[in-house]
Amino acid sequence: MAFSLGEIWQNMGLPARIVGLTLITMGLLWLTVFVERVLSLRRSRAASRQFATQAAELMGRREVGKVITVAQGFPRAHLARLVESGLQTYSHSHHSADPGLTPVERTRRHLERRLEELGSDLKRGLPVLASVGSVAPFVGLLGTVLGIISAFQGIASTGSGGLSSVAAGISEALIETALGLAVAIPAVLAFNYLSTEVSRDELALSTAAGELLDTVEGWGDPDEATGVTLESRGSSHGLVA
Repeated sequence: MAFSLGEIWQNMGLPARIVGLTLITMGLLWLTVFVERVLSLRRSRAASRQFATQAAELMGRREVGKVITVAQGFPRAHLARLVESGLQTYSHSHHSADPGLTPVERTRRHLERRLEELGSDLKRGLPVLASVGSVAPFVGLLGTVLGIISAFQGIASTGSGGLSSVAAGISEALIETALGLAVAIPAVLAFNYLSTEVSRDELALSTAAGELLDTVEGWGDPDEATGVTLESRGSSHGLVA
């Protein structure tokens, strides 16, 4: 019997086919997540670059309202979302019912929460890659066990331990093992790559939040501030690289 992939698939039992289809589905899933995350991060960085360029002059003139309006035009830019959120909180802080909480402190607390939200958004999909990378080898091992069982069934049915009676089961087992590793290895590499990229963006956002706080600390009453002064070298350097 010719043991091509088609022949092996036709001779697989139902459990082995289920394992194989599961691994293929897991492979397509992590690949979809990886491509979506890469494109999303690139769009965010490109939009952040555009936002920083358009808002730089407005920030220099402390035109808070216009900076917020510009930021709202870049919903995909994490930098723009951070700056918009911080400026809105600072501008509205004088309406706070807590007289003991300064505008800067309110902005600081809000930015801390906002950074956590943006970090969660950046990490969206990473658990899928981690799960595939850790589970796929075991799913492949399950397929291996099923293939070995099939080989022993071949021996039992023929009453002989010859190559012809076990070849189909052994081939099935090895293919399931190889498929599990083929799915898991690139998934782990993709997870490590995206984790590095996300950490880079998180650091850039944290730096931007710190610079924004440094800026508003030099202001007086929020009503007196008409804009933001962020150094062009600062908030956006990590996200727009």
